[in-house]
Amino acid sequence: MQNIELVYCSGKKQVKALDNISVDVEKGEFLSIVGPSGCGKTTILKIIARLINPTKGKIIKPDDFEVGYVFQNSTLLKWRSIIDNIALPLEIKGIEKQEAYSKAEEAMNIVELEEFRDAYPKDLSGGMRHRAAIARALVYDPEILLMDEPFGALDEPTRLKLNVEINRIWIKTHRTVIFVTHNVGEAVFLSNRVAVLSKRPAHIKKIIKIDLPKQRTLEILDSEKYIKQVLKIRKIFSQ
Repeated sequence: MQNIELVYCSGKKQVKALDNISVDVEKGEFLSIVGPSGCGKTTILKIIARLINPTKGKIIKPDDFEVGYVFQNSTLLKWRSIIDNIALPLEIKGIEKQEAYSKAEEAMNIVELEEFRDAYPKDLSGGMRHRAAIARALVYDPEILLMDEPFGALDEPTRLKLNVEINRIWIKTHRTVIFVTHNVGEAVFLSNRVAVLSKRPAHIKKIIKIDLPKQRTLEILDSEKYIKQVLKIRKIFSQ
């Protein structure tokens, strides 16, 4: 992201949402973005996905890079089975049915939902629906996975369990992940680095490198190293 700015119209006045956002994301990195509500975290993801265009600046990445997007809600189609939901992006791309469902099975195995192949979204818990949404984003093998606070509405035990799952999936798939969250503890638990945004118009206040083992377990939450890094980011967040 190079010198990204975004100005939008609100009634008769212009509002600057993003102000000179610049950051390099390395291949295979897990970068989390935290910041105040309404500061533009989701907007940054939409710009990376080319769903909206910045007013100034640019995203520099190969044109053929596929981008997977996991939204705040699982957005599964209730009338399609889980395997059908996961295969949907490949159907839209015109992939032959046998190949599409073979890849969907692989993605389902990655998130460990193979037992629920023929279930429907109503049959799954909230956490399992989010795992299905992650599988759908992974099904076409994207180089970059964008995740927009996917676990914000979940209870704490489910959220912690899914954090461990995301870490496992990230290690297994070697994907580049850009993850938006309001939860500083979650950002530290998951990430290589955490970018802290200011209030609107958002700029990057600081990027913190996280010093934790690549494989994360819930035991880390009680470690002094984890707690110190959470407190450090919360201090920056609140300044």
